[in-house]
Amino acid sequence: MSLPPEKASELKQLIHQQLSKMDVHGRIREILAETIREELAPDQQQLSTEDLIKALRRRGIIDDVMKELNFVTDNVDQELPSSPKQPVGFTDRQSTLLKKTNIDPTRRYLYLQVLGGKAFLEHLQEPEPLPGQACSTFTLCLHFRNQRFRSKPVPCACEPDFHDGFLLEVHRENLGDGTRMADSTTMLSISDPVHMVLIKTDIFAETTLVASYFLEWRSVLGSENGVTNLTVELMGVGTESKVSVGILNIKLEMYPPLNQTLSQEVVNTQLALERQKTAEKERLFLVYAKQWWREYLQIRPSHNSRLVKIFAQDENGINRPVCSYVKPLRAGRLLDTPRQAARFVNVLGYERAPVIGGGGKQEQWCTLLAFLCRNKGDCEDHANLLCSLLLGYGLEAFVCVGTKAKGVSHAWVMTCGTDGTITFWESLTGHRYLHKPTSPDEPSAAEQPKPLYPYRTIGCVFNHQMFLGNCQPSDSVESCVFDLNDESKWKPMSEEAIKSVCAPGATTSLPPFPPLCASTIDASVTSNEIEMQLRLLVSEHRKVSFL
Repeated sequence: MSLPPEKASELKQLIHQQLSKMDVHGRIREILAETIREELAPDQQQLSTEDLIKALRRRGIIDDVMKELNFVTDNVDQELPSSPKQPVGFTDRQSTLLKKTNIDPTRRYLYLQVLGGKAFLEHLQEPEPLPGQACSTFTLCLHFRNQRFRSKPVPCACEPDFHDGFLLEVHRENLGDGTRMADSTTMLSISDPVHMVLIKTDIFAETTLVASYFLEWRSVLGSENGVTNLTVELMGVGTESKVSVGILNIKLEMYPPLNQTLSQEVVNTQLALERQKTAEKERLFLVYAKQWWREYLQIRPSHNSRLVKIFAQDENGINRPVCSYVKPLRAGRLLDTPRQAARFVNVLGYERAPVIGGGGKQEQWCTLLAFLCRNKGDCEDHANLLCSLLLGYGLEAFVCVGTKAKGVSHAWVMTCGTDGTITFWESLTGHRYLHKPTSPDEPSAAEQPKPLYPYRTIGCVFNHQMFLGNCQPSDSVESCVFDLNDESKWKPMSEEAIKSVCAPGATTSLPPFPPLCASTIDASVTSNEIEMQLRLLVSEHRKVSFL
C-alpha cells in the first residue's frame, strides 16, 4: 500500500531529521575510510556495495539506526482500544521494561511523562513495604480526546515512585481532518485538557478518589524545542478541595518535534481569551438561571421547598449546571441493550460522598472519569451515567431529582415512550417501574393500587438539552402528570441558554466525556479459575469434616 505524496514527504523528512541527529552520514564516512584502508587490496580498484553494507553492519551502524527509528513502549495498561491505531504509553531509553509499538509517523502526538511524585504528606509515616507484602497503591488514570490510559500501581508513599509515559494522539475531530498531522496553530485551538484522576486502592481492594486535575497541555506549544517540564499540585476532593494532597513532576514533549513553535505570548493570549469567553458565558447563564428561579417562585411560593437542582458541585468543589453532567454516551458492542446498560450501572458500587463530622449529606457529583475509575459513587453519579447511556440508545431519557421514603433526597432516571408511557429506571438496582398517575377525581384513593416504585416527590427533570421544573400543585410522584410539553405543569429553561454552557465545546471549563472500555478480565478464564478454587475449598472442607 503506497502512501500519499504529502505523507511520503513528511515521512522522508522525519527520517532525515533522525539521521542528522545521529550524525549517521559522518559515521558512515569514517567507516568507509577505515574499510578502504584495511580491506582494499593494492590490486583492487574498488569495493562492492555488498562489502560496504557488511562493514556497516559489522560495526553496528545499521542496528543503531533501526533502533532509533523504532519507538518503544512501557508496560502501561491502556484501557480503551478506541481505534485500530490506538496510541499507547511509552518511556525513554532508560526504561527497563520496553517493547516495540507501531506509531503512525504522519500523526501528531503529545508525550506525557510522569517523572515522580512528592509531598504526599498523608503517607509520610508509612513504612516501605517489604517484598511481596500487600500495601496500598496509587494509580493514575488519564483521559484525552477519546483516549484513556492507566498507569502501573505504585505503593503509597510520601514520594510515590511514578515513572510512566503516555503517548496521546492530538487530532481534529472534523470530517476530513482526522488523518492530517496537526500543526501548532491547529493544536492551539484544541481546548480539551488532559484529565488526570488519582485513585488509591487499599489492601482490601477498596478504592478512594484522591485527586482530580485538568492539565492545560498547550503551554508546550510555546516552549523551546517543544519540550517543557511542569510541577502539578494535586488538590483534594469534596470538603478537602482546597487542601494539597501532593505534587507530580510532569514532562511534556511534542512528537514529531514542531517545525515552528509559537511564542509564549501567543499561547498565553489564546488561553486568556478562552477563559474570558468561558467566564462570560457562565456569567450570562447564571443571570438567566436567577431570573428563571424568580419566575418559578412567582407561580407558587411553596416551590421554594421543592428539589429543583440547577447547579451541582463536582469533586473539585466547582459549581456546574446539572445538564453538563449528562451527554449521549454510546456503548457500542460493550452493552447490547438498555437493560444491559442498567445492569452495568447497577453493579457499580454505591457510596455516599464522605463527610467530616455529622450534619447532613455532602454534595458531590463526580465527573464521569472519576466515577468510572473509582468504580463507585452516589445515586446522582449512577443516574447521570444511566441517563447518558439511555440517550446513546436513542431513548428520550431524563434524570429525575426528588425524594423517596422519609424525605431522603434521591435521583433516578425516567424515559418517555412514543405512546406516552413513562418508565422509571432505578440506577442503583436496575429495576424498572411503569408510572400510572392517580387522579384526585376518582371516588376513593384507597381503591387505587399503591405504586411499586419508592419515589415520593419530584422537583425537576433534566438531560443534556432540557431542564424542566415541576410547577404542578402537588409534587407527589403518584399524581404527577409527565406531559413535558405542557408549560402549565413543567416550566422549561431556554434550550439555547443550556446549549451555551453545556454543549460540547461550548466552554473550556467542562470536561469532555470519556468513552467506555472493555473489561481487561477474560470472563471464561476467570470463571474456570473460580470454579477450580471452589472445588479445592470444598474438598479440603470435606477432608477436615471426616477427620
